[in-house]
Amino acid sequence: MTIIRSIIFNVLFYLNLIVQMIIFTPYYFLSPRKQAWAIPKNWARSNLWLQKVFADTDMEIEGLENIPDGPYICAPKHQSFWDAYAFLPYIADPLYILKRELMWIPLFGWYIQKMKMVPIDRGKRSTAMKTAVKGARMAVSSGRQLMIYPEGTRTSPGAPPAYKYGVAHIYGELGVPVLPIAHNAGLYWPRRKFLRHPGVIRCRILPPIQPGMDNDAFLKKLQEVTEAACDELLVEAATSANPPPMPPTAVRRLKELGVKI
Repeated sequence: MTIIRSIIFNVLFYLNLIVQMIIFTPYYFLSPRKQAWAIPKNWARSNLWLQKVFADTDMEIEGLENIPDGPYICAPKHQSFWDAYAFLPYIADPLYILKRELMWIPLFGWYIQKMKMVPIDRGKRSTAMKTAVKGARMAVSSGRQLMIYPEGTRTSPGAPPAYKYGVAHIYGELGVPVLPIAHNAGLYWPRRKFLRHPGVIRCRILPPIQPGMDNDAFLKKLQEVTEAACDELLVEAATSANPPPMPPTAVRRLKELGVKI
């Protein structure tokens, strides 16, 4: 049943993307940028609905009251493609720093350009950081929210954390709060796999880390609070009535935490 549900969801997921991009393209490109955000946010909400109805994968989010007003850095855990869009409905005017190759995709790249994202060349690290900081400053000055995945790439649930110093550097440069977000989406939407497991993705928006800390101390705190919350969500999923399949990284981490499964 999981395989059938996953196939149906994946087909509908990509059809939803294609159909919405075609139908809403005129409105999207003729509207002011902030008004045009209604289209990607509607797409995100519809994906969450499709996932609930067809893959039997719901979501619960706590800590919405922790989202600050104005500009801030949003720093979610990155376990799945799910966390690339799931938070869009809750963020006023997000700005993503992304690899420039995405800009070359027909239509999709034009959608990204409309939202004035910051493309970087990952092959040129020093230049990429300068471009990222410049784009981040512009975002903050106009009241936008900067989306950064602190580990830079998707990691399997329970895997040892590997937070990059780039987020600390940008934190020090911008002087705005950082909003850590923990979740366990990788258990239900595993990276590089088409299976979508039934259950409830749990997400926890943590209290913002205020500006003014030493960069190293900030990075340590960001990792500590995010990973502690991820551990709690991992344990909750593993000990629930109908736990999802646990990848080897999750099994090892649960053993380290003293949890028997």
